[in-house]
Amino acid sequence: MSEKSKFFPVISVLTVIVILWYGFSVVLNSPWAFDQAKRNTISLSFPELVSKTWSQKRPKLPTPHQVASEMWNTTVHQKITSKRSLVYHTWITFSETMFGFLLGTSLGILLAIAIVHNRATAISVMPWIITSQTIPILALAPMIIVALGSAGFSGLLPIAIISMYLSFFPVVVGMVKGLRSPERLELDQMKTWSASGPQVLIKLRLPKSMPFFFTSLKLGMAAALVGAIVGELPSGGGGGLGFRMLSGSTFGNTLHIWSGLFSAALLAAALITFIGILQKVILKKMALEL
Repeated sequence: MSEKSKFFPVISVLTVIVILWYGFSVVLNSPWAFDQAKRNTISLSFPELVSKTWSQKRPKLPTPHQVASEMWNTTVHQKITSKRSLVYHTWITFSETMFGFLLGTSLGILLAIAIVHNRATAISVMPWIITSQTIPILALAPMIIVALGSAGFSGLLPIAIISMYLSFFPVVVGMVKGLRSPERLELDQMKTWSASGPQVLIKLRLPKSMPFFFTSLKLGMAAALVGAIVGELPSGGGGGLGFRMLSGSTFGNTLHIWSGLFSAALLAAALITFIGILQKVILKKMALEL
């Protein structure tokens, strides 16, 4: 498949989304434009209506070029130490995401190894792990923030814990599947070599689980970012993309909401792309590239 044929569907879908976005911005922002025209006793032609709905300072639905302009102004024209800078808020969310992701990944790997090597652990722990994900994170996040805050923990740690809570589950599920992926013949061969449990884990189970591991890492990273943003909402710490979107909602500044949303999407894309590159390099070295 040529490069053009790969990108054509993506470009086509993006073009349709942008066209619909501009169209809906006219529809949703037109009441304000009509109200202003009525107050000034003037009539609006369609080109004038489009121009006014695409240039409002506080639109209900900002246009793509308004969002892009807001992101440019708050990254290039602001000091990165300023709370008005998207770089400042993105860095805070990135730090919380990575801390939570590392904690969640470590916990997920340890739980997966325990589940695979101990049937009692699998029977007793796995149902609780699944049940834990049925609790709405929006209800749980304020409880974690308040509980850890009363214990003297504030700032990065409580939000990282929320991020860890969402990110460990994909890693557990993926690693359990990966560690159980070796065939019976391969396990029997290890037994004929008198391999111990740790040797089977290191020499067979872990290498075979790598494709599953990296897939679960991508899901875990996305979940960690969501957890970090959700954790910023009740924390009131004054930083992070979640806090920026919340402040935009509070003061009716939709440009802050949408610029924060797109910054979070770009951050997620960059992190997942990095994991994908790491996956290709490591699996190629291990001769496990699919």
